Amino acid sequence: MSLQQQLRGTGVALVTPFKNGEIDWDSLGRLIEHVIGGGVEFLVSLGTTGEANTISEEEHRQIIDFTIKTNNGRVPLVVGVFGGNNTAALVRKVQNFNFDGIDALLASSPAYNKPSQEGIFQHYMALVEASPRPIIIYNVPSRTASNLEAETTLRLAHANKKFIAIKEAANDVYQSMTILKGRPDGFMLLSGDDFITLPLIGCGGDGVISVIANTLPEPFTDMVRAALKGDLPHAQKQNFKLLELYRLLFAEGNPSGVKASLELQGICGKEVRLPLVPMSDAGQAAIKQVLDRI
Repeated sequence: MSLQQQLRGTGVALVTPFKNGEIDWDSLGRLIEHVIGGGVEFLVSLGTTGEANTISEEEHRQIIDFTIKTNNGRVPLVVGVFGGNNTAALVRKVQNFNFDGIDALLASSPAYNKPSQEGIFQHYMALVEASPRPIIIYNVPSRTASNLEAETTLRLAHANKKFIAIKEAANDVYQSMTILKGRPDGFMLLSGDDFITLPLIGCGGDGVISVIANTLPEPFTDMVRAALKGDLPHAQKQNFKLLELYRLLFAEGNPSGVKASLELQGICGKEVRLPLVPMSDAGQAAIKQVLDRI
């Protein structure tokens, strides 16, 4: 089975549990078992939801090693690459990185610099030439201040087969459909937003890298699998069941919301690192009401 086939479905953007400012290893292990047991197809470590921007270099390596050991090869592991607004520095980091146990990278466009489409293209090309592993492109304009336009995504997909997918979080269905129409064989489109996953699969998408799958992996993966099989009535039923929670998990920012949900389930605490703050008691109470109904 190809890596693309293994990544078709639900990937979970793992949170990084904290306790008194330090990484809570027991909770991270409990979370990994929870999501694998809940049916996710693959793990994504140290993405936005994992608070990668507040993780030290030493912690970064420790989290990867712990996740590799706990996963024990059960599902593919994708690792996020952040801090990438200096292309040369990011290339050096990738060149000196130990990729044992890692199946692919998730790389977002450069933040803050606001490069042109040509600049974004050249950034990704430099990265893919340095990487020994396939790359999932991550387009998230709300965080990077630049949109990776469909034409640039397709240019990258056709330029190098190591670009195996895009995590599309522009919340633009037309842009996603343009990518789906022009993509080469083997290039996947994964939703970057839980709430739009079902519509994108309906357009031909291949799955999602999910936040909600941290807390409710079973109903969400069930929805995604049903949609991919063409069982839209069942997929719609599951999607409507989760609809209100999609909104609540992001009402006070990510991953504050999903960590509040995980605390209610006894999986990890809701502690986050500044500049993020934990979800309010009122927000967590609203999530509890929805969880109880689900």
